[in-house]
Amino acid sequence: MARARPVVSVLWRKLGRDLWALRAQVGAIALVLGSGLAVLIMSLGAIRALEDTRAAFYDRARFADVFAEVRRAPEALAARLAQIPGVRAVETRVRDRVLLDLPGLNEPGSAVVVSIPEDHRPRLNDLVLREGRWPRREAPDEVLLGEAFAEAHGLHPGDTVAAVVHGRRRVLEVAGIALSPEFVYTLPPGALMPDDRRNGVMWMGRHALAAATGLEGAFNSVVLALSRGADEAAVLAAVDAALDRYGGTGAYPRRDQTSDWFLSGEINQLATLAWVLPSIFLAVAAFLINIAANRLIALEQPHIGLLKAFGFGNVQVGVHYLALMLAMALPGVLLGWFGGAALGRWITELYAQFFRFPFLIYRPDAGVFLLAAGIGFGAAAAGALAAVRKAVSLRPAEAMVPPAPPAYRRSFLSRTLPPGTLDQPTMMILRHIARWPVRSALTTSGIALSCAVLVLSLQWAPSIDALLERQFFQENRQDATVTFLEARPLRVVEDLSRLPGVLAVEPFRAVPVRLTAGHRSRREALTALPARPGLARPLDTAGRPLDPPAQGLMLTTTLAELLAVGPGDVVTVEVREGRRPTLHLPVVALADTNIGLGAWMRQDALWAALDEAPTASGAYLAVDGARHAAFTARLKDIPMVAGVMLRSTAVGAFRDTMAETMMIMVGFYVTFSGMLTFGVVSNSARIALSERGRELASLRVLGFTEGEVTYILLGELALLTLAALPLGAAIGWVLAHGMAQAMGTELYRIPAVVTPAVMGWAALAVVVAAALSGLSVARRIRRLDLVAVLKTRE
Repeated sequence: MARARPVVSVLWRKLGRDLWALRAQVGAIALVLGSGLAVLIMSLGAIRALEDTRAAFYDRARFADVFAEVRRAPEALAARLAQIPGVRAVETRVRDRVLLDLPGLNEPGSAVVVSIPEDHRPRLNDLVLREGRWPRREAPDEVLLGEAFAEAHGLHPGDTVAAVVHGRRRVLEVAGIALSPEFVYTLPPGALMPDDRRNGVMWMGRHALAAATGLEGAFNSVVLALSRGADEAAVLAAVDAALDRYGGTGAYPRRDQTSDWFLSGEINQLATLAWVLPSIFLAVAAFLINIAANRLIALEQPHIGLLKAFGFGNVQVGVHYLALMLAMALPGVLLGWFGGAALGRWITELYAQFFRFPFLIYRPDAGVFLLAAGIGFGAAAAGALAAVRKAVSLRPAEAMVPPAPPAYRRSFLSRTLPPGTLDQPTMMILRHIARWPVRSALTTSGIALSCAVLVLSLQWAPSIDALLERQFFQENRQDATVTFLEARPLRVVEDLSRLPGVLAVEPFRAVPVRLTAGHRSRREALTALPARPGLARPLDTAGRPLDPPAQGLMLTTTLAELLAVGPGDVVTVEVREGRRPTLHLPVVALADTNIGLGAWMRQDALWAALDEAPTASGAYLAVDGARHAAFTARLKDIPMVAGVMLRSTAVGAFRDTMAETMMIMVGFYVTFSGMLTFGVVSNSARIALSERGRELASLRVLGFTEGEVTYILLGELALLTLAALPLGAAIGWVLAHGMAQAMGTELYRIPAVVTPAVMGWAALAVVVAAALSGLSVARRIRRLDLVAVLKTRE
C-alpha cells in the first residue's frame, strides 16, 4: 500500500503555487524592501569601513592625542611636558602658513607647512610617503607635499613651487608626496570646505623651517601621546599651565582637532542617514505586506475553510501563511544583501579618496547582513501578523460560506447630481471608492508615503542652494577675505584699500578664547567686528542683519545651545592671546548661521579688553569684478598674509565637496525612492486587478468595452493617486524638516527647503510610476480569460 503523502508537503506545494501566482506583488515588495535594506547595508558598511580605516591609520601613524599651539616656547620646555603624568610621548614642531604662486591660478594659493625631523621619522603624526623621498638636511628648500594638493596641480618629485615663507619669497623643491593622519581633511583659512587646488599642506625640515620663521631653538606647536588610562583633562590643564607664559592658545584633545572633528561629523551624518531613510522604506514594505496579506486572506477564505475541514490545525494554517509572507520578503532580503554589499564598497572607496586615507579596510560584517535580514523578515512578520491571526481565527464553516453581496443603494452622488452628469463607468469608480473607504484610504496612504520619500530626497538640492545663498551672499557678502599671520596695525586697511579694484575694506580682529558657562566649555574664535558691519554681518533667524553689541557677546544659536545659555546669561571668556584677560560677558543677542559656530563682539570693546592699539587679524574686501584679475595678481606679493579666500572659489569648493559626498548619497536615495514609488503603485494596481477580476469579466460579458473596463479599474487608481499627492507633499515636508533637524551638526546645518518645484517633480514621478503600472495592468486586462475568471467564485 502506498504511503500517504505528508501533509506538510501539501502546504509547501501550495506555498509554491501561491508565490508563483503572486509573483507580481512579490516583485513589488522585493523592490521596496530590497531598496531599504540595501541603503541600510551600504551605509552601515561604509561607516564601519571608515571607522576601521581611520583607527588603523591613526594607530600606524601614531596620531597624537593632544595638540597645542604657542607663540614661541624654548625647546627645553619639551622635557617638562614629557614629565606630565599620563604623557607617553612629546613631539615639538614649527608650524606656519605660506602663500603659493601656482601656475594656472590667478589668486594666491596657501598651505600650512609643518616641520619634520631631518634625522629620524616623526615620533608622532608620522607620514606615509607615497612618492619620492624625505627632504635632506643639507637642502633647506626641499619639502614634502600633501597628496591631494600635488594631484590637483600635477606635481611630482623634482618639481618646484614658488612660495612666500614668513614674508620672503622662495622656490621650494618637491622631494616627495605624503599623507598624514593630521590632514585627512585639509581646510583653507576661514573656510569650512576643502579646496585642493588652492590649499594644501607641506612638510619641511625642522632646521630649515625654524630658520625661515626665526624659531631656532624654539617651537610654536606641540603634540603629545597619552598613556592608556591617562586623565585627559588633567593633562590638558598641565599643558596649558606649562605653555601659558609663552603664549599658549590652549591645548585641545584629538576630537577637537580640525581634521578629525570634520571626519567624525561626516561619519555621524552618514549614521543618521543610515537609519532614517531605511526605516521609512521598511515601514512602507511592512505596509505593503500588510495590505497584500489582508487581501490574500480575504480571497483565500474558502481555501482556509477547506484546509481546516481536511484536518489542518490552526497552527499549521498560521505557520503556512506566515511562511508565505516571509517567503515574499526573501527576494527583498537577497536583493538588499547583494545591492548593499556592492554599493557599500563603492561608496566607501569614494569616501576613502575624498578623505585621503593611504589604504582602505572594507570587511563586510556578517552581523550587518544578519541584522538586515532580521529587520527585513521582522518587517514582513509585523505586516502580516494581523492577517495571519485572522486566518487562524476563522472557523471552517464560516470560511466556506460565500461572502455576503454588497448592499447596493443610491449613493450621495446619485442623489445630488442630475441624471447624465457622469457616465456610468465614472459613477462605478466613485461608488467603489465610497463603498470601500478603508481600502481606498490604505491605497492612498501607501502612494502618499512613496511621494513623501521622493519629496524628502529631492529637497536636498534646493536646500543646499539656500544654504549657499544665506552663507555667501546674505551673511558674508565680501568678495575676498584676507587673513594675516599675526595681528597687524589697523593702518593695513589703507594698504589693502589701494589694491586694484578694492571698493571697500572692513577689518576684523579674531582671538582664540575658551567660553565657559557652568560646567560647559568650548574652544572657539571670538571675532570682533566694526560697530556697523556691512560686508560680513551676522543674521538673526528672520535673515535680518545684526550689529555686534557695544557690551557683551553675540553667539550663534547652535553655540548657545551647546553652552546652554541664552540672552541675559553671563559667559566666562578666557582670551588666549595678548594680555590673556578673563572676561565675564553677558549674552546680548543670538545669530543664526548654517555653517560652523561663531561668537562676536565690538572691536573697540575687544581692543580695550586686550589693552592694545587698534589691530586687525584680517579684513573683508569688496572688489570690482571688472578688476578681479589685477586684484588677485597683486595679492601674491603681499607679505605676512596667511591666506586669501575668494567667495567665488569658496562657493565652488562647497559645491564640489557636496557633490563628492552628500549629493552622491542623495542620488542613491532619489533612485531608491523612485523604485519605492513604482513598487507601491504597481502593487496597488495588481492587487486591485486580482480582487476585481470577476467583476471586470462580468462587465465585459454584459457588453462593456475593453476600454471602459480598463477605465473603471485604472480610473480608480488615478483618483486615489491624485488624492495621495497633496497628502504625500505634506508628509514629505514634515519628513524633510525632521531630517534637517536630525542631521544638524556643529559643522553645518542644511535648512529644509521644500519648494513647489520639488513637490512638482515628486508628483510627476508618482504619476509616471502610476502610468507605467497602469500600462502593465491594462495589458493584463486585455488578456483576461473571461470563461476561466467567471468560473471562479472570487
